[in-house]
Amino acid sequence: PEALRERVAELRGELRALGPVNLEAAADLDGERERHDFLTAQVADLEAAERQLREAIADLERSIRERFDETFEVVNARFGDCFRRFFGGGRAELTLVEPSADGEGEEGGEAGVDVRAQPPGKRISSLAMLSGGERALTSVALLFALLAVNPAPVCVLDEVDAALDEANVGRFVETLREMCDRSQFIVITHNRATIEAADAIYGVSMGEDSASRVLSLRLADLPQAS
Repeated sequence: PEALRERVAELRGELRALGPVNLEAAADLDGERERHDFLTAQVADLEAAERQLREAIADLERSIRERFDETFEVVNARFGDCFRRFFGGGRAELTLVEPSADGEGEEGGEAGVDVRAQPPGKRISSLAMLSGGERALTSVALLFALLAVNPAPVCVLDEVDAALDEANVGRFVETLREMCDRSQFIVITHNRATIEAADAIYGVSMGEDSASRVLSLRLADLPQAS
């Protein structure tokens, strides 16, 4: 009996140490199990959505790269044609600069495009090695190549002919007129030859009252000389 009394006292001490008994423990367990099952299903759905999204991103990136490669080849060919037309010879091309993984570039980044140009009588070089006029003419050739492949409804050119000589301005204006059937060009210029080739001229002048006035003129409305 003494041993049983000691055992009973020991068990009562353990029961007191357990604290109050939660009579709702079974119901709480069922609720937590239900919540666990719900969250597990949600995680599975998110993982499946992540896989589908990554597949869609991979397909989109692959499609973008294919379209880019196709367009790049066409633009590169048109750029070479425009360059030879403006310079009367020579050669120019666009080259892809792939992202590096040696710390100099961002791994997995987008590829860049470098412009290589060789005016007649010169060695091929980058755009930075050309003179101001050659850079301007090369840039115009690239712009016209892009517009030939993907025409824009409206194109604004801000003094792109400022560094061109008279012969190159003539080629610039001639090419510009050829592309007017696909795009509308707004050209800001001080060059007389470019102004003469325009369909409409808008000028800004300042009177004695220091107020700016806009003048407009449509060349088609002028009387033709007999």
